[in-house]
Amino acid sequence: MSKIRTTFHRPLEKLLAARLSEPRRFIQLVSGPRQVGKSTAVLQVIERSPLAAVMTSADEPTVLGGAWIETQWEAARLEAKRAGPDGAVLVLDEIQKVPFWSETVKRLWDEDTRTGAPLKVIVLGSSPLLMAHGLTESLAGRFEVLHFPHWSWTEMRDAFGWTVEQYVCYGGYPGAAPLVDDPDRWRRYITDSLIETSISRDVLLLNRVNKPALLRRLFEIGCRYSGQELSYTKLLGQLQDAGNTTTLAHYLDLLAGAGMLSGLTKYAGDVARQRGSSPKFQVHNTALLTAMSGLALADAIADRSYWGRLVESAVGAHLVNSAAAGDVRLSWWRAGNAEVDFVVEAGGRVMSVEVKSGAQSAWHDGTAALRKAHRVDRSLVVGTDTLTLETFLSHSVLHWMRA
Repeated sequence: MSKIRTTFHRPLEKLLAARLSEPRRFIQLVSGPRQVGKSTAVLQVIERSPLAAVMTSADEPTVLGGAWIETQWEAARLEAKRAGPDGAVLVLDEIQKVPFWSETVKRLWDEDTRTGAPLKVIVLGSSPLLMAHGLTESLAGRFEVLHFPHWSWTEMRDAFGWTVEQYVCYGGYPGAAPLVDDPDRWRRYITDSLIETSISRDVLLLNRVNKPALLRRLFEIGCRYSGQELSYTKLLGQLQDAGNTTTLAHYLDLLAGAGMLSGLTKYAGDVARQRGSSPKFQVHNTALLTAMSGLALADAIADRSYWGRLVESAVGAHLVNSAAAGDVRLSWWRAGNAEVDFVVEAGGRVMSVEVKSGAQSAWHDGTAALRKAHRVDRSLVVGTDTLTLETFLSHSVLHWMRA
């Protein structure tokens, strides 16, 4: 497995390696959801680097706070002194679990800047939102961010020989790939090792959540309704809980920050109006939707309606992960019976994306209606002979924005 993984996220690995070869300039912040290969990729870069290294994780019961960072930092300083002019690199994993970590990192980084210590620093965290617990203004101008998204179709294809149908159904978790021939075992792995761990350790443990049962139920419903709009009023009825729309919106933000589930706003050409719209649920990885459905690949394909929604969710996951990295803004649009699955914005350009699957016997061009209401620079229809699902998923979202 380790040999295969050296090819994953190659552009990000190359970029990180290049930054380590530069003079000491910035702290490298590596963020992304759980189980997307952040630690593995950093370890591989470190192993190929000539720099001495100290790599440690805050995911330990002995971690008490800033004092732990100071201890690791001092050990890395000693390594840097022994290494000579080339210096060393310190890697701090799961940093979001250390309270007020950024203040300690800033102080130590600034000390090394004044003394000229040749120590470079890489900090890893589970998501930008969760790292923000410690990422205050104190580190302004001292860091760069590398976002590791969920694995793409091309990465899963190249690593495991998957068909696009397998990717649509089982998503982009590499650790779960060897288990797909045993659907029950695969599902238990996704629910126990990924979903439960992400919710309990990345959301509930690090955020104030007054109603954890409500958040869990919101996640379950959001996965089942991925690709569909559900008003907050109807959502509260489904949840059967005395919550409110503000609480639900906040919980959706937490789930999105953990790289699990987003509530897309309706495109209106106006940010304020978008924020007031009902959410359209979108999973960040279709494995989450499939695990909740209980369907294996053959059963999912046989259910034409479900498969069409799964295909749309796969396209949406490709888009939402690009949005999570800060590359684009993502929303959707509807007016009357006219609907566009996704609206993508980047660099002042607007692109509409509609998804056509075999489950759709009748398909209407919502793009025409959208163009009448708003400026659209490019329109894509995914799932046609002109643009197949495989072709769309084989390129980045920014590629399609620029093409």
